[in-house]
Amino acid sequence: MKRETGMEERIDHRIICGMIQEGATILDLGCGNGDLMSTLSREKHASVQGIELNDEAVQRCVEKGLTVFHGDIESGLADYPDGSFDDVILNQSLQEVKKVDFIIEESLRVGKRVIVGFPNFAHIISRSTLFFRGKTPVTHALPHSWDETPDVRFLSIRDFEDFCRSKGLRVLEEVYLGVHRTITCCPNLFARNAIYVLSRQDGA
Repeated sequence: MKRETGMEERIDHRIICGMIQEGATILDLGCGNGDLMSTLSREKHASVQGIELNDEAVQRCVEKGLTVFHGDIESGLADYPDGSFDDVILNQSLQEVKKVDFIIEESLRVGKRVIVGFPNFAHIISRSTLFFRGKTPVTHALPHSWDETPDVRFLSIRDFEDFCRSKGLRVLEEVYLGVHRTITCCPNLFARNAIYVLSRQDGA
């Protein structure tokens, strides 16, 4: 499920790795070819497993010796009991699912925290492309044309923050990314990607 985005993806991995505690238990939803899981296993000695729908990506995970299950995360996580993991990761996969509320709720049920990374559709280049050219943007963070994109929704940083408030989710940490560095000024305009760490408001 997860796209490969070169330098941007490596920045995502580096930031997420810094958010993970040593020896944590991790479930990566839409784990792609397993690069992030490999990094977490190697650098944080984390116990990692993933769920991925794409057959080729699953095979790549297996070749790396990773634990991965072939499946669609939209069907839920019924096989996992409450609190099974320290962290559940949804990096570059949330925009590809239809049932966002359900996926987040299930992730918070099986994990103490949820780490969400997504491309910011309100980035200045996307805005300019829509305004001046009247076309769906194709950018570093949104690399597919409209007829080939796996995305089923296009969200901005502001959209996601409104979603978190409306659902009573607690934002523990947020990081906004450019191509080569983090962004601190006007992230909804200048950040290409965002990463959030979420939990329930009550800490349950």
